[in-house]
Amino acid sequence: MYMYLYIKKYKIILITNVSDFRKDIKSYLDKVAKNFEPLIINRGKDSGIVVMSLEEYNSLMATNHELSSRKNEMRLDSAIEKLKNEKSFTKDLIED
Repeated sequence: MYMYLYIKKYKIILITNVSDFRKDIKSYLDKVAKNFEPLIINRGKDSGIVVMSLEEYNSLMATNHELSSRKNEMRLDSAIEKLKNEKSFTKDLIED
């Protein structure tokens, strides 16, 4: 048996316990991979494991890296502001 936890307005997190996860591991892993939903496996009071797809994990690590320095964070914030204020531009690539 599993249940969904709704956080804020749209975030959905799949939750189960160890016994149910063990009984239907393939179904849970398929759900995580197909729907890009993290799965929390509850292991008791204040203890749990998060399962996520490799694609989600890689995305999380890339975001973490991009925000790891204040300089990168400021550069990204600046780029977002330029896009919001329509101050972006395009460049054509020169092909050999």
